[in-house]
Amino acid sequence: MPTYVDTHCHLDHHFDLAAGDQVEAARAAGVTTMITVGTDMASSTQAVQTANRYEGVWAVVGIHPNDAMEATPQVLEVIDRLATQDVVVGIGETGLDYYRDHTTPQQQEASFRRHIAMAKEHDLTLVIHCREAWDDCLAVLEDEVPPDRVVMHCFSGDEKVAAHCVERGYFMSFAGNVTFKNADELRAAAVVAPVELLLTETDSPYLTPDPHRGKPNDPAHIPHVLRRLAAVKGLGEDELAATVLANAARAFALPEDASRSGDA
Repeated sequence: MPTYVDTHCHLDHHFDLAAGDQVEAARAAGVTTMITVGTDMASSTQAVQTANRYEGVWAVVGIHPNDAMEATPQVLEVIDRLATQDVVVGIGETGLDYYRDHTTPQQQEASFRRHIAMAKEHDLTLVIHCREAWDDCLAVLEDEVPPDRVVMHCFSGDEKVAAHCVERGYFMSFAGNVTFKNADELRAAAVVAPVELLLTETDSPYLTPDPHRGKPNDPAHIPHVLRRLAAVKGLGEDELAATVLANAARAFALPEDASRSGDA
């Protein structure tokens, strides 16, 4: 069985399954490494607690752009403290989201810029959420000069955006939507992405891949994402799985043995 990695999941957001149940199912499916991601102060705190509890689970902490109104100095101070924890490997998910209007573009940009600074201060990976805001998102990155490691979570750009990411060395993480029947443009972008910059994620419990659409997602479904990417790239599943695992180690500066002791 190939060894898989889920570089972006929300273990504490699941509608039905506890984090431990998801980790157990993922391990049975060959997923050895999971990165659970916070979207606000509470879920970032929970992500750190969950990562401390389970072997092979790491955390990313930050404020989602849709919650950017919560990115007050006091809340960002908490995120800054969480970032010092050994299990934390990234800052995010941060960025810009113009699809929803829960927060203004100005609030989102101010939060985004602070997260970029925090990632550089702590030498952590910057995990970016971008939806229908690519021009502005890339412009902010150019202006701020991002840290050495940048991950475009749930990549949704076109071939032009993918080419820009390749030029800058940004990792592109593909989620369950790459398996959707109407995702030809996304798969075309995946063709542009070189294998050394590819990552896989579930974004669970959201974006459940075919053939499980309509049900909550969880990390055990990552093989469906990897399998579709392998077909797009014309590679064997085992070969791409090994490459993506190595990519994840580079993208998040994980130790050579990414497993850690935990309660489980």
